[in-house]
Amino acid sequence: MDILLASCAEAFRLLFSGDPEIWEIIAISFRVSSLAILCAVPPALVIAFSLAYGNFFGRRLLILLFNTFLSVPAVVIGLTLFIVLSRQGPLGDFKLLFTQTAMGLGQFLLCLPILVCMVHVALQAADRAAWETARTLGASRVRAFFTVLFEIRFGLMAALLAGYGRIISEVGASMMLGGNIAHYTRNIPTAIALETSKGAFAEGIALGIVLLFLALMVNALLQYVQGKGSINP
Repeated sequence: MDILLASCAEAFRLLFSGDPEIWEIIAISFRVSSLAILCAVPPALVIAFSLAYGNFFGRRLLILLFNTFLSVPAVVIGLTLFIVLSRQGPLGDFKLLFTQTAMGLGQFLLCLPILVCMVHVALQAADRAAWETARTLGASRVRAFFTVLFEIRFGLMAALLAGYGRIISEVGASMMLGGNIAHYTRNIPTAIALETSKGAFAEGIALGIVLLFLALMVNALLQYVQGKGSINP
C-alpha cells in the first residue's frame, strides 16, 4: 500500500512539475491520434453516406465487412501493416516502419470502421426527407450532403469521440509499428507498458492518469452532446 501511495504521489509530481519527458510522450500521443482521426473522417463520411443512401452491387457485403472490422484486434492491424511496411513488404521502399506515420496509418485503420459504422447507423435512423427536400429545392449533391450531416450532428460527434477514444488508448498496433522509440514514437500506451515492465510505476501511473482524464472528458462531452440532441417534453 505504501508503494502505491508513493507511486501516485510521484506521478502527480511528474505531471504538475512539467516533467519534459512525460509531456513529450503526451504530445506525441495526441498529435498522432489527432492526425489519424482527421484523415479518417472524410473517407468515413463518404463511405457511410454511400452505404446509407446508395443502391449498388455489393453494398450489403461492404456493410458486413465494416461491421466485422469493428472486432479486429489492434495487434492484427499492426501485424498486417508491419508486413506491408517491412523491407520485404510491398511498401518497404518508403521506409515508414517505426515512424509516426506508420503509427498514424495503424490508428487510421482502427478508427475508420468505427466512424463508418456509427455514422451509417445515424444516417439510417435519420429522416431521409432532409436529403430529398434539399435536392428538391435545388441544392447540389454536396450541399445536400452537408445538410444531412447537420441533421445527424449529434450522432456524428458521438462517432468522433468513440473513434478518438479507441485509437489514443490502443497499444498493440502502436508498439509494432512505432517500435516505442524514445522522443519519436513513444506514446502514452506504449510508455505505460514499458515503464511498468521496468518497475517504474510512477511514470506509468502519471500517463494512466492522463488517459483516465481523457476518458472522463470524452464521456462528459458525449453526454453533453447527447443531452443537446434530446427533445425536452
